[in-house]
Amino acid sequence: MNDPLARLYEAVLSARDGDPEFSRTAKLLRSGRNKTAKKMAEEAVEVVIEAMHGDREAMVRESADLLYNLVVLWVAARVEPQDVWEEMQRRERLLGIAEKVPKKAAANRS
Repeated sequence: MNDPLARLYEAVLSARDGDPEFSRTAKLLRSGRNKTAKKMAEEAVEVVIEAMHGDREAMVRESADLLYNLVVLWVAARVEPQDVWEEMQRRERLLGIAEKVPKKAAANRS
């Protein structure tokens, strides 16, 4: 398994049932999806702040924190990395890899 996000996902799954006194991941997952989502949002804001300050190294560190918290949120919400990769592949077929599906189009596909 060479994909760092896949390895992280497996590690988060493994830590899910750990002792929250010793595992930050277990503690975060037990705090509930809302708390987990708020933590991910905080990390996203920190990435933006570092980007605005132009601090590349801090942005790299905060991005790693963001990815960790995103993966924890995936586990809390029962989203697997493969679900996200499949959506990315679907978008690539429709729009190309660099494009985001417009909100209107996403709403119409539901």
